[in-house]
Amino acid sequence: MKYYFVTTKHLKDSVWFRDEDDFKVCMNAVALIACLTSVTVLAFVLMSNHVHFLIRCLPMDVDYFINELKRHYSRYVRNKYGIKESLRRNSVHIVEIDSEGESLEKTIAYIQMNPVAAGICLYPNQYRWGTGNCFFSEVPPTGDPFGGLNRLRQKRLVHSKKQVPDNYLVCKDNYILPESYVDVESVEKIYRTTKRLSYFQNTSSKIKQKLDMEETVSPHFQDQVILSALGDLMRALFRKDTLTALNEEEKGELLKQIKYRFSSNIHQMARVVGLEYDEVVRLLDQV
Repeated sequence: MKYYFVTTKHLKDSVWFRDEDDFKVCMNAVALIACLTSVTVLAFVLMSNHVHFLIRCLPMDVDYFINELKRHYSRYVRNKYGIKESLRRNSVHIVEIDSEGESLEKTIAYIQMNPVAAGICLYPNQYRWGTGNCFFSEVPPTGDPFGGLNRLRQKRLVHSKKQVPDNYLVCKDNYILPESYVDVESVEKIYRTTKRLSYFQNTSSKIKQKLDMEETVSPHFQDQVILSALGDLMRALFRKDTLTALNEEEKGELLKQIKYRFSSNIHQMARVVGLEYDEVVRLLDQV
């Protein structure tokens, strides 16, 4: 078995997840795909426009794991939003991680600190969509055993006829807790103490990137908050329901309003409205 850091390329003009239900579906998909393969998940995070995983598996399974996850989630996106092949061209970067030295500690910390670096939360354990709250937790996970749910709810949870183990726990927010399938014990053995975990998180390259790049001041609102408000904002400003119905001047005004109402940077605005970075810059310059 080898360790692999798996990451998808950051989408610049779209997002993986538009609302909380999307995150929950993908959380359950991770649980399903992992248990159907030889893959062991050590850490992961689902961000609005990309995902990161540290997994342990046979070399032949690493590509299958991420491609099957993309395929499974893309089918859900197609059925819900009518968007075809939304992730097919989302490229994947895979790096084998050496188990010697501090490479594993640094990789896990990098993954855990993604939402902190993005300004979404102050600490990794405040972010639900991943393993931020899995390690060295003083509170045991609680939920309903998957096997105790009726068959219809099981199918709706994993969006598949296939099942996860009966002892996996489903939390009150309707997704399978990562503690059910993540190798928490191995990660805690890697770090040994909470202090060592905190040290690697506080010195991770993800945090250094944030400190070194003042231009990319973190947005104050998650992408999903802005996406949920876009329809009402367009109706209030222009009495129109879709971005395609707006003319150039209106698109520029919409971007301006997003910038000031939500403290968004250009990268975030490009993602939530589905435009290229350069196009957002051009439209803002015209306002």
